[in-house]
Amino acid sequence: MLNRRWHSNLLDVRRFRGADYDTDNYLIVVKVRESLPVNKQGAQKSVGERFNLSKLNQLQVRKQHQIEITNRVAALETLSNEEDINRAWENIKENIKTSSKSNLGVHELKQNRPCFDEECLRFLDQRKQATMH
Repeated sequence: MLNRRWHSNLLDVRRFRGADYDTDNYLIVVKVRESLPVNKQGAQKSVGERFNLSKLNQLQVRKQHQIEITNRVAALETLSNEEDINRAWENIKENIKTSSKSNLGVHELKQNRPCFDEECLRFLDQRKQATMH
């Protein structure tokens, strides 16, 4: 039931008879040592905006986006050449972000539905009421 990688994390396994669950199986209780790995990449992940890139498949939106980015970058070229390279990069990055936000829009992240919801609670209450009578 458990692969070898997690076998060392089992501390105690016990089988109990007589659990009232209308089944011929036995109730098994397991004590497990919990070891959570530290995810270093997850801590460094930035909370950036995700643009709706599927809109780039439309020819009109793609051309409008290209024109707007070219105009913004051309406007940056007229600025002073003595500007710091990091500041110039920040300006280019911000211009691309603002034009992408206006043309493409932000991609909304899908919210996952919780697995234990009101419907599950209702079924548990019905089952509890049925076993009491």
